[in-house]
Order: sequence, then C-alpha cells, then structure tokens
Amino acid sequence: MNHIALFEPLIPNNTGNIARTCAATNSPLHLIEPLGFSTDDKHLKRAGLDYWDSVDITYHKNLDNFLAMVGDNPLHLISKFSHKIYSDENFNDGLDHYFLFGKETTGLPEEFMRENEDKCLRLPMDDTHVRSLNLSNTVVAVAYEALRQQGFPNLELTHHYDHDKLD
Repeated sequence: MNHIALFEPLIPNNTGNIARTCAATNSPLHLIEPLGFSTDDKHLKRAGLDYWDSVDITYHKNLDNFLAMVGDNPLHLISKFSHKIYSDENFNDGLDHYFLFGKETTGLPEEFMRENEDKCLRLPMDDTHVRSLNLSNTVVAVAYEALRQQGFPNLELTHHYDHDKLD
C-alpha cells in the first residue's frame, strides 16, 4: 500500500485535490499538524468534492508522531533538493511505502532532510523556469509511478460507462 503524507500543508485546495487522488488510488492520507487551514474549510471540501468519505485520513500531531507510526517501513521524502530521481526507486517490493511531501512554501525541514538524504527523491524539472511544481501535481506523479511499478493493484484498468463516449 502507498501512503501519502503532507507535512504541515497550507493550501486547502491542494489538500482537497490530494484527497481526491487518495480516494482514486486507495491511498491513505496522513496530515501532519499544524495545518494551515481548518478541515471544515469550504475550499478544502470543494476540491475534494464528494470523495471525503472514501479517504482514509489520519492526523498526526507532529512529524515525530508520524515517523513513529511509519516505523521501519520505507519512507520517501519528495523534494526538489534530492539527487535521486523518483522513477529510479523500486516501489514494487511488497512493502507499504510512505511518501512525505513538504509544505507548499518551505518544503520539509532542512535538518530532517539532511539526516535522511538517502530517502530523498526528486521529480525532474527545469529549475531555471520554475521554483517548484504544484504539490497536488507532484503527489499524482509519484503515486502513479509507484502504482505503475506495482501493476496498479485493486484499480480498474478499464471501465465501461452507461453512456461511454467510445462505444
């Protein structure tokens, strides 16, 4: 199973979009406090639409609380400062993988990243044109790469709709 964890997220729309991705991929969502918004926020609910009841959400009081729960499971820190590319990592080992994303403005704490440099992964991008990728887009890229490597477990690879546009 792939777990998505957000460290002190600030933007409700990003978290709502990520919650929708978690619902679509059967990925538990971990929110590490403090949050920059109320979970009752209308923007958060609108971005997640009617999928909130389909998301397994766990709140953690702080990073240490989250790390204690992760234990010895593989933890991947997603950051533009990593020297390793996310798609080069093996996620198809039968273990639960935890993907930790930093807050939108400052990312993950620098000291924590330095202590765990071997766990850091990066999405390739042209840093001369943009400062960073959108958090919810980054989550989608990483989650689907892990799922691709794992053969998309428990996901419908095809689906027939009553009013299918391709029929």
